[in-house]
Amino acid sequence: MPTRLQPKLFTVLKEGYSLSHFSADLVAGLITGIVALPLAIAFGIASGVKPEQGLYTAIIAGFLISLLSGSRVQIG
Repeated sequence: MPTRLQPKLFTVLKEGYSLSHFSADLVAGLITGIVALPLAIAFGIASGVKPEQGLYTAIIAGFLISLLSGSRVQIG
């Protein structure tokens, strides 16, 4: 019998999400952002568009990946 597709956010909240998990996720997110923003600017410049467009693309892609991810160990 196939299982229903359920976002990982709901299963994590049911299993228990502590303050230590949140602080670790917050630090990981900040470090990822510090690395990803200059990289997005560089990708925009290398693609021949404005650097801002590289940032917009990275932000939109980040939201989409976060919404569609299914694993706690998956980056993105």
